[in-house]
Amino acid sequence: MKPARTTPAYTLAPAATEADAAAVAGVWLRSYDAALPSVRRAHTDDEVRDWFRYVVVPAGNTHLARDAAGGAAGMMVVADGVLDQLYLDPAHRGRGLGDRFVALAKELSPEGLELWTFQVNTPAQRFYERHGFAAVERTDGSGNEEREPDVRYVWLP
Repeated sequence: MKPARTTPAYTLAPAATEADAAAVAGVWLRSYDAALPSVRRAHTDDEVRDWFRYVVVPAGNTHLARDAAGGAAGMMVVADGVLDQLYLDPAHRGRGLGDRFVALAKELSPEGLELWTFQVNTPAQRFYERHGFAAVERTDGSGNEEREPDVRYVWLP
């Protein structure tokens, strides 16, 4: 019999601040590189950090999860029915944090959500399907910067 797994306490900030931008970008970079090693990133690490610092975080729709020690564990960007980003630090996967983020996204967008993920990211597809999202469109990737085939998911209550 497997021993019971304890779930670390996470604190989800309602809106990441300018001071959080580097932590948010760090989570995104670590998660992307771990989950999508075969997908070419369209931007350098510094460009990604600047994008979070000057564009994403100031828009006010970024949520940052911190673990019990205060470290950045995950990030999510959701607004206007679009779950635009949901990335977990690799060390925090499988601990319920993604579930908490999706529940929050649904609470913030009770009329429905949509999101895109790469077709090669089958763990993400299984995760979203487990949360009631349905694949509604697949593309050849010509519409994204990475030129990677992707899939659009929709959740309707």
